[in-house]
Amino acid sequence: MTTLQLGLIAAGVILVVGVVIYNWMQERRVRRKIAAAFTKTGGVDAVDRDPAASSRGAARMEPSLTSRHDGGGDGTDGKPATVAPAVVPANVPRPLEEEEYDRAGDFVAPVDFAPTRPSDPRTELPTIPAPEPVAAAAAAAPPSAPRSAGGDRFLQPDPDIECVVTLQPARPVGAGALAAGLHARVGKPLRWFGRSTPGAPWQRLKSDTAGEFIELAACLLLADRAGAATRPLIDRFLRLVSELAAALPAAFVAPDAQQEVGRGEALDRVCGDLDVQIGLTLLKPGPAAIPGTRLRGVAEAAGFHLADSGRFECVQEDTGAVLYSLQNYRSEPFTVDNLRLTSTPGAVFLLDVPRVVDPVRVFDQMKLAAKRMTQTLDATLVDDNRRPLNDAALAAIRQQVQTTAAALKEIRVEPGSPRALALFGG
Repeated sequence: MTTLQLGLIAAGVILVVGVVIYNWMQERRVRRKIAAAFTKTGGVDAVDRDPAASSRGAARMEPSLTSRHDGGGDGTDGKPATVAPAVVPANVPRPLEEEEYDRAGDFVAPVDFAPTRPSDPRTELPTIPAPEPVAAAAAAAPPSAPRSAGGDRFLQPDPDIECVVTLQPARPVGAGALAAGLHARVGKPLRWFGRSTPGAPWQRLKSDTAGEFIELAACLLLADRAGAATRPLIDRFLRLVSELAAALPAAFVAPDAQQEVGRGEALDRVCGDLDVQIGLTLLKPGPAAIPGTRLRGVAEAAGFHLADSGRFECVQEDTGAVLYSLQNYRSEPFTVDNLRLTSTPGAVFLLDVPRVVDPVRVFDQMKLAAKRMTQTLDATLVDDNRRPLNDAALAAIRQQVQTTAAALKEIRVEPGSPRALALFGG
């Protein structure tokens, strides 16, 4: 061999080793992030800070089987542009009402997604120790009290994902004394709880809740799809609690604001990695289009109903929860009028993985509905680059749904639970 050939071989070996080492370092970095996300400190030093990716409010990423190819949708034909690795503008923040934990955010159309860094859903996350009053209440609660991980436990103060401040009034108080707090808007969902006797389970408080309470808990959600709670937001929350405590009067101990900010940012990063929406596109080939009246009839026959959000929704009869939806391929929402007067080249089936119970089963239902509607409308089921989705591709997407659901359970966020609806709402 010549010296040039030997040099090229050596350079190639060095390059391969470098890539392997880089990927290993990236994997270790992400594992440290996830492992630290729910630790007690949760502060700035607990995770590597990345200002550009610290909030799902800055960007949303969604799944696909492939990366971007030239010639994909560019938005000029009404279909959202396709990018990978993908980032799309987050839902525009909106005022949060008292009972909005269970409401979905504005729809963001599916785009291709290629993971920007590896993650290991099997990583075990330690539980955040609850503040003393909350931990004592949980320990004293009877066996019938809600305690399921990531699910019904959100019916109690949830120190894993909320900033919890407990107040001890000088004398028992009714819910009416908390009017300023119950109706406050601080930028993230705020919940109030009370208990009437020592060690009793917490009771969610509303303006018309009867009875008097010897202990209160103010709970501010630390992160949702609008991003993590910021320092000004945490300060505003603690100031509200302080003013209310002075008016009651009540004793309380405020948590460290910067530590709560760090916990929120770490939580937001972990949830951002698992914020997955699956889109299957039903597309009419060539210049053909589907008449709106025809699409509506087929969708309603398949069990969908037209919602005020501008989408057809498939709803679980027992609970009223949205399982999956059907969105216009074009940018405009579906309405009774435009369905009667116009046509569309296709529609997008959307599954919001964290927000449904048993996402794998729901994906199977959505896939079956999509295949049936595709046959009925003489259309094709494609990905975001208009490539047909065969059974192998759908099986790969199903595996991605299963992996995401398992990863959510590993961090004690049961898909479709009240805790999941809180973290993946807003």
